[in-house]
Amino acid sequence: MSKNMIAIGGASGFWGDSVLGPMQLVASRRIDYLVFDYLAELTMSLLASARMKNPEAGYAADFIDAMRATLKDALSQGVRIISNAGGMNPRGCAHAVRALADELGVSVRIAVVEGDDVMPLLPDLRADGLALPVKLVSANAYLGALPIKQALDAGADVVITGRCVDSAVTLGALMHEFGWGAFDFDLLAAGSLAGHLLECGCQGVGGLHTDWQSVPDWAHSGYPIAECHADGRVVITKPAGTGGLVTPATVGEQLLYEIGDPRAYLLPDVTCDFAQVRMTQDGPERVLVQGARGRAPGDGYKVSATYVDGFRCTAQLTIVGFEAEAKVRRTAEAILTRVRERLVSLGLGDFSATHIELLGRAESFGSHIGRAPAFEAVLMLAVRHADRRALEIFAREIAPAGTSWAPGTTGLAGRPGVTPAIKQQAFMLPKARLKPCVRIDEGEPVDVAIPEFGAAAEMPQARDLAVRPVPSLPLGERTVPLIELAYARSGDKGDSSNIGVIARRETDLPLLREQLTAEAVAAYLAHLVQGPVTRYELPGLNALNFVCERALGGGGMASLRHDALGKGMAQVLLAMPIRVPDNQ
Repeated sequence: MSKNMIAIGGASGFWGDSVLGPMQLVASRRIDYLVFDYLAELTMSLLASARMKNPEAGYAADFIDAMRATLKDALSQGVRIISNAGGMNPRGCAHAVRALADELGVSVRIAVVEGDDVMPLLPDLRADGLALPVKLVSANAYLGALPIKQALDAGADVVITGRCVDSAVTLGALMHEFGWGAFDFDLLAAGSLAGHLLECGCQGVGGLHTDWQSVPDWAHSGYPIAECHADGRVVITKPAGTGGLVTPATVGEQLLYEIGDPRAYLLPDVTCDFAQVRMTQDGPERVLVQGARGRAPGDGYKVSATYVDGFRCTAQLTIVGFEAEAKVRRTAEAILTRVRERLVSLGLGDFSATHIELLGRAESFGSHIGRAPAFEAVLMLAVRHADRRALEIFAREIAPAGTSWAPGTTGLAGRPGVTPAIKQQAFMLPKARLKPCVRIDEGEPVDVAIPEFGAAAEMPQARDLAVRPVPSLPLGERTVPLIELAYARSGDKGDSSNIGVIARRETDLPLLREQLTAEAVAAYLAHLVQGPVTRYELPGLNALNFVCERALGGGGMASLRHDALGKGMAQVLLAMPIRVPDNQ
């Protein structure tokens, strides 16, 4: 072990994040590693499409901009850099970084991690009976931290990977620095949690916080730093003088983000149990995180495959004046009627899906809140069809609405574009089918040895645990919105929405456990959620986590909804009325 503590800065939460993040972290002179996460579930399909058009593309070009701004200074400080910016073309990304380093006049040792691409295996997988869509765009396994550790062990200054789990860019550094082994499951879970808290950038230190009014200086939002100790303790903080907020509530919201079952957060290196994680304030802008547990990860990689299922088109226009909402709805129906008649005449068939939404009218809240008459209404009209020609006809019929029907129609932004409707399919692949490898500075690939663990040990789900019996509560008739009792954050996994809820006070938890049941949440969100809702418990955080299936209209680039990624669903749930005692 070379150190007892290292500091890792989370520089990017997605493809398109601000270049100010890595600049801020390197300028702080407080970090040993700078890690970047660029790859959402469907980003790989976009990168695959880009590479089909240009063999030299297929990686997150934003990373090169970040390196231009920080590489020289980072290397001078001894800061090592790890990024999954390689996407579908890690070697292409490495070539671009090498060219930049030459331009800047700096010497850098670059490692590339490969082996996540499952596309070459598809014929064999289909022959084995795996049902897969015909028009696959991408299929990539979520690799773990061991290849990154091997690259760092070999002396790499910059490590570029393709698809790996988001937290692996952090865990790989910790395994290298602290000598953690593949069977140190509690430590691996703690390191994975550190990575999970870093992987969304500003979101881990006050970004998107429920109490947004209390978060200072949005213009200079801080990016997170994880001070990681060899014994698994983690302190989350941020650079001095930056905006944002570091409290158990803000960091806790990030822990709950998109985790599913908190006692079985499945990663290729470890199966994590976050149910008993505790967070305590450790000084100004510092939160101590402890209590993650781990067990064997199992013998498979999760594979995310994306495929084209027709096309989609989304139009938007604004209508002003009396009865604006009624005019908008009538306009939308008129457009659909006109286009449908045209499609019938051409033998193209009807749309496979349509969606009418009035933006700004709180339609995501369903009938739970009242609405005053609107004198402005924004229409979002989205459609899906198997044939691109049908949507090109639809796109041409949007502009005529500005002169044909409702007075006060404005805000037309030109003819909307037609894009592929990309869906996701996930499946498990035995680890033995893939051969992750590491290349150092264009050298020969070196295979990475992946231990055999067998099937992951079973553990009861948090929803089945008898934690903190619910007392009989003397409730009056008064109700308050959930936001008065809890914080909440939501996100997506395919077509499922994950909503994490944290009690503001431990004394509020019995109220939430009694009334915020899976059945009650399913009923409150029934206008959005078509599948089952499962509730999990995290006693360490006084928190509940809800997984809502078939909740996003297909999710991602297949959904026609305005909130295709479920980012607003926690806000909707926070309006749910909760009965409280008369004296509370």
